[in-house]
Amino acid sequence: MRFKLGRTPRGRDPKVCHYSSLMAGRPLPPPPTAIDYSHGMPSHIGMMLNDELGCCTCAAPGHAVQVWSFNAHGRMLTPTDQEILALYEQTCGYDPNAGPPGQNPTDQGGNMQAVQNYLMKNGIPLPGGGTTEVLLWVEADVRNKTDIMRVIDECGVCNIGFNVPAYLMDSAPPPVWTLQPGADNSIIGGHDVILVGYDQHNVKLASWGAWYRMSWDFFEKFTDEAYGIACEMWVKATGKTPAGLTMAQLQKLMAAI
Repeated sequence: MRFKLGRTPRGRDPKVCHYSSLMAGRPLPPPPTAIDYSHGMPSHIGMMLNDELGCCTCAAPGHAVQVWSFNAHGRMLTPTDQEILALYEQTCGYDPNAGPPGQNPTDQGGNMQAVQNYLMKNGIPLPGGGTTEVLLWVEADVRNKTDIMRVIDECGVCNIGFNVPAYLMDSAPPPVWTLQPGADNSIIGGHDVILVGYDQHNVKLASWGAWYRMSWDFFEKFTDEAYGIACEMWVKATGKTPAGLTMAQLQKLMAAI
């Protein structure tokens, strides 16, 4: 089985809303000590073409839809490969007619902020041709562990981008990703995954059609961007929003972006 990367270097869009600004003057209770929004979901959730293409920035929101739908309705919705492919074409410039997978010069991955801006305007694909609306996306400080935990708790997922050390890809990625100072730590590319839970030791994530864990130390060393996504499906089912904002506040912030 192949495991493709595809996150390009992080963007610096000044219009992106920051999670810390949402909390200004808003005292919030501490996040739960542990969460796992993947509990009860299947162990295999589909590659979403990320074994053939560098489409992780499009596979990640597809996995987010699976988590949101399962927790909102008890039934996992999975965007089709064709829907993920169309998203990759629309957001990352991929042209399937330019060559076969592995030899296609337009398979260059994507920028997370650019993809999320597109999704906020157009929605995230659902199976059958529909979409679920993105009410807001916010950037969280990767240096603030508590904010990352809050984003997972409040949004159901946290979308992160990290730099991938060579040792992680020596063979199939292991179930738990930890620091290995004695291994080859040279960076071989970037990857986009969604975090779906955490505890004292690890964060839990969806990638390459399966569930993995990443130690907090690994997260802190290699992650350089993280985002909360307020999805209509999730908000309506759970009532949870970033920093407890109202729908009107979310819509006002979205309009500013």
